[in-house]
Amino acid sequence: MRIHKEGFLVIAVAFILWLIINGLVAMTGELYFRCFTFLASTPLMIFVIRFFRYPRRSINLRPTSVYSPADGQVVAIEETVESEYFNDLRLQVSVFMSVNNVHVNWIPVPGIVKYFKHHNGHFMAAYLPKSSTDNERATTVIEMADGTEILVRQIAGAVAKRIITYPRVNSKVSQQNELGFIRFGSRVDLFLPVGTKVYVDLCQLVTGSQTVIADLKN
Repeated sequence: MRIHKEGFLVIAVAFILWLIINGLVAMTGELYFRCFTFLASTPLMIFVIRFFRYPRRSINLRPTSVYSPADGQVVAIEETVESEYFNDLRLQVSVFMSVNNVHVNWIPVPGIVKYFKHHNGHFMAAYLPKSSTDNERATTVIEMADGTEILVRQIAGAVAKRIITYPRVNSKVSQQNELGFIRFGSRVDLFLPVGTKVYVDLCQLVTGSQTVIADLKN
């Protein structure tokens, strides 16, 4: 199992704490206490390692398709006004990531990054509709070759405390690139042109960089 680079420091700190706690308890000589501490702390250590897993995936380039930017469950497919960049009606598709999902985010469409902004905010549950505008979030807009602009918004959840976004404005991106990483439970919103043909349903489980969310062919 590969570990994502965003997890190296977190896992190292968690491992040191695991060693210190179990080492101190071992010095007490209490067998039952030692066993309890080991059995309680080891699953937490495994959880931290597993959270930062980095799967190997073969990504087929599909220039007119929109890939899911994240692993998780589709929690919204609706027309809504996007007020940060477009200021008009857009088709929103949202993918919620639980703590059990892979938390790498991928670029959904190829193109040029035209806009990026990170917003401080709250940390309410990411599946709630208002999390899209009230939570800590990062907005990236990608302009495709035909001029179509797609907005991707990474949103922090109740326990997500850091959003990482890699591409910068004017950089060229492809569907094989990573968008970023969100630590510990979160959501990613896509804002597409109204009328876009969507291939997923509410509550459907999707896989980042693999599941086709929509098609932008005219």
